Amino acid sequence: MGADLADAFASARAVFDEVDEALGQKLSALMREGPEDQLTLTENAQPALMAVSLAVVRALKAEFGVDISKAAYAAGHSLGEYSALAAAEAISLGDTARLLKLRGQAMQRAVPVGEGAMASLIGPKSDVALAEEAARAGAEVGVCVVANDNNAGNVVISGAKAAVDRAIEKAKELGARAIPLNVSAPFHCPLMQPAADEMAAALATATIVAPKIPIVANVTASPVTDPEAIRKLLVEQVTGRVRWRESMLWLASEGGVTRFAEVGSGKVLTGMAKRIAPDADAVALNTPADLEAFAQSLA
Repeated sequence: MGADLADAFASARAVFDEVDEALGQKLSALMREGPEDQLTLTENAQPALMAVSLAVVRALKAEFGVDISKAAYAAGHSLGEYSALAAAEAISLGDTARLLKLRGQAMQRAVPVGEGAMASLIGPKSDVALAEEAARAGAEVGVCVVANDNNAGNVVISGAKAAVDRAIEKAKELGARAIPLNVSAPFHCPLMQPAADEMAAALATATIVAPKIPIVANVTASPVTDPEAIRKLLVEQVTGRVRWRESMLWLASEGGVTRFAEVGSGKVLTGMAKRIAPDADAVALNTPADLEAFAQSLA
């Protein structure tokens, strides 16, 4: 994970080294060598995913002269919002790594393993309205809410296990496919309030400045630049819905965005962008070759 970037670019290596130093652990070695079961622990996965994203951002600038300030906006899905803020220099790389480490630990502490669950509702009938109806059925037996509005045909619910199980049954009755997710905690639901309280305390003392470009926030699906508003929204994000579909729609309409670039590990958000805003271009920047081709396309 990120090894090809580190091997190709000194600027990328410097990101991984800085994250290692901030965390006091060799996260980069875990990313390169595993074991996978340790890397996928949320307290490691969150800063690791951020590190890869920032390695791409730093390499684009150092090696190809492509600066984040050339973009109109930045946005990130869930933990990716921290990556977006770090890329836009609202939060330092070291602080971002430490905040994400804590975020992962706090989320894991909030709900004992096995007591919470998440499920993805997919298929042509799986929209927010269907997911909310399914969640209401689940809420009859416990906490159950829509956690991620990813795109039409992909909505995630989260909550207490019994409640999510009930919601899955209802979703299937309504014509959706419902797939339980292999997650360690029920993210983006009210059960995460203890984690939100921990993050509120940590963010209260974190240095946050105005980002170089506006950040489209998960919980509002609208741009934000004020540091205190960013601080507040990051706390709300722990228990709030990730309004990704709405964020992308805002970017493609009011924001006037015609080209999306996903930086980091994988192509999931690129696929979502193509479904939400089919008239826009979308590209994933994962490998050194991806970065070079993208830079050439801007020339």
